[in-house]
Amino acid sequence: MERGSTIMARDGATPEDSRRGWSADDIRKLVDVETGTLDPRVYCDESLYQIELEQVFGRSWLFLAHRSQIPKAGDYFTTYMGEDPVIVSRQKDGSVVAFLNQCRHRGMRLARLDHGNTKFFTCSYHGWSYDSSGKLVNVPMEKNGYCSKLVKADWGAVRVPRVEEYKGLIFGCWDAEVPSLDESLGDAKFYMDAMFDRSDAGTEIWGGVHKWVIPCNWKFASEQFCSDMYHAPLSHMSAILAVMPAGVPPEAVQWPTEGLQWRSESAGHGTGFHTADDQGQLLAAIVGPAVAEYLMASRPRVAERLGATRTHAVNGAHMTIFPTCSFLPGINTLRVWHPRGPNEIEVWALAVVDADAPQAVKDQWGQGITRSFSPGGMFEQDDGENWIEVQRVLRGTKSRRQPFNLQMGIGNEQSDARFPGKLSYVFSEAAARGFYTRWARMMAGESHAELAAAHQPEVR
Repeated sequence: MERGSTIMARDGATPEDSRRGWSADDIRKLVDVETGTLDPRVYCDESLYQIELEQVFGRSWLFLAHRSQIPKAGDYFTTYMGEDPVIVSRQKDGSVVAFLNQCRHRGMRLARLDHGNTKFFTCSYHGWSYDSSGKLVNVPMEKNGYCSKLVKADWGAVRVPRVEEYKGLIFGCWDAEVPSLDESLGDAKFYMDAMFDRSDAGTEIWGGVHKWVIPCNWKFASEQFCSDMYHAPLSHMSAILAVMPAGVPPEAVQWPTEGLQWRSESAGHGTGFHTADDQGQLLAAIVGPAVAEYLMASRPRVAERLGATRTHAVNGAHMTIFPTCSFLPGINTLRVWHPRGPNEIEVWALAVVDADAPQAVKDQWGQGITRSFSPGGMFEQDDGENWIEVQRVLRGTKSRRQPFNLQMGIGNEQSDARFPGKLSYVFSEAAARGFYTRWARMMAGESHAELAAAHQPEVR
């Protein structure tokens, strides 16, 4: 695609939203990695959001479910890909399929529960019935009403063409041409494994899914988990002081300053972590002493599996798999930022625990996650307040015209023999620059081959 050309849909047609004044070159200019600036319209422009649903959410690997949520044949879980509702269903052979949660007759939602086990999904509007793979199997009054001429094979639920799993995390993509999930994750797997591959047993979801709505753009949340350790010492200090053991003076509480940030070269993923080992003191305060003791005691066997680096030198981490799957290793909250227009997200938060941990540890872990990162969590409220206020500010015409600063750590990337990929200081915005560059290039309609071929060097 030529720079400055109109964005084209994959079938060659010009989508309606690209005719609202946005050329591919216009969109690329929203993110300037050379000067380290970002145009705030990426958070609040309705026409950009409509392009985003097609170009970003329609072509990216999106987290669907954890395998522990659908362990048996017939189990299903309902979720979203962008704003499209989907059903994720375990088949008799153990495979997983996903399909649009929409009846092909008049568009009614097929499954109206969050999860369950069933052989069939029957539309409550006119009764069309689909099997667990989305195949249309029964139509009321088919003989008389349709004169036996309806070809049911042509009217099955719309399947998600690509569904793949990594370490218990099930992802889907609407684009059949997307590179494999394994290839798309790349070096991110090294950092993900510190949370999801601590033993052969893997992980499981504790409890259900917390869901709530925040009036802000999804990118505020996703970018923060991708790149922003910078906010933590200020935004979360009151919560940190609140969970400290009795007798610890406030002046003794210091946020760690040693650490690194990693960004993928082209995929938009990112993580930051502290390398100083506090022996689980912060985890004990946030998610409970039994959890910290368990994590410390399990280090020898984890080190045999993952190596000493990930066991001892990846602490207090945050991570995002582009675009909307975020988690905090150690604390082990995982969430998806479902977009609901340019000015709102629906947050889905899950508690992830080691599947082979003692039940008492799992329970304290889940309760600690709920106490700290949930709709009523102390840390969660800090984040939501910041995102909401920024979104409110962007209602102003002048506010939307002031570029945001993304210059932290620019030109200061390094290498470290212990860790793969592009690295910078833990307090940096390198991963944010990578995140928004990926976003802009996808929005501009670049092909998967073009996206994978172009790396993102930092200006020096």
